Amino acid sequence: MPAETQLELPIGDRLVRGDCLENLRLLPDGAAQLAFADPPFNIGYDYDTYDDKRSANDYLDWSRQWIAEMQRVLSADGTFWLAIGDEYAAELKVMATRELGFACRSWVVWYYTFGVNCKNKFSRSHAHLFHFVRDPHAFTFNADQIRVPSARELVYGDKRANPKGRLPDDTWILRPQDLAEGFGPEENTWYFPRVCGTFKERSGWHGCQMPEQLLGRIIRSCSHPGDLVVDPFAGSGTTLAVAKKLGRRYFGCELSDQYAERISERLASIREGDRLDGG
Repeated sequence: MPAETQLELPIGDRLVRGDCLENLRLLPDGAAQLAFADPPFNIGYDYDTYDDKRSANDYLDWSRQWIAEMQRVLSADGTFWLAIGDEYAAELKVMATRELGFACRSWVVWYYTFGVNCKNKFSRSHAHLFHFVRDPHAFTFNADQIRVPSARELVYGDKRANPKGRLPDDTWILRPQDLAEGFGPEENTWYFPRVCGTFKERSGWHGCQMPEQLLGRIIRSCSHPGDLVVDPFAGSGTTLAVAKKLGRRYFGCELSDQYAERISERLASIREGDRLDGG
């Protein structure tokens, strides 16, 4: 559905069917406080309505257009998170920062179990999460929403420990097997299991479903209740579902009529205040 006129603020919850480049034009400049995008990775995934085998130049030109729309629709203190695979991570980071003016706050690695099994290389079990902001000096980061218990408190019982916990570390860990429980939630290598077919959380109709807990961390830390959260590639609807549960407004675009119908059903089944799925 082509966008003809922009919506008036404040924008209520909305899922729009059709191409994101057309439908993002419905949003006025600076309308959203947070955007999350998990675009096609251009690796030949079998979508029902999208060709995931573009030439590299075509894919990068298209990416430049929709990332520029993310920059436009975000408020001056807005935040943009991008999930992307290895193949185009470097190009899209450079594009977002050096060409389009975003500042990169963090480069997070999402480590997951049940990764892609490979025969002639190390099996893939990660994706990249770029944390961009429009203004490096003015942005939302709700530290108290994502604090974790400190070793000083849990292990040593030190009374000097902050009872609220501490902010997650910016720490690299080479081998997950060196930790008894794998990567912990307090590091910049985030551990969230991929949503697999046997999981209760799995919708059953989308092969690239994001975990609600991962989106929960992002939405809690980078937005406030009542803020508008935008997802140009709604997919399985996780961003919109978590935004609704956490009391945010949402705007999503979805090219596939089939996916959009399922997303609408998912959103209708939940309400604000519901617990997030997953461990």
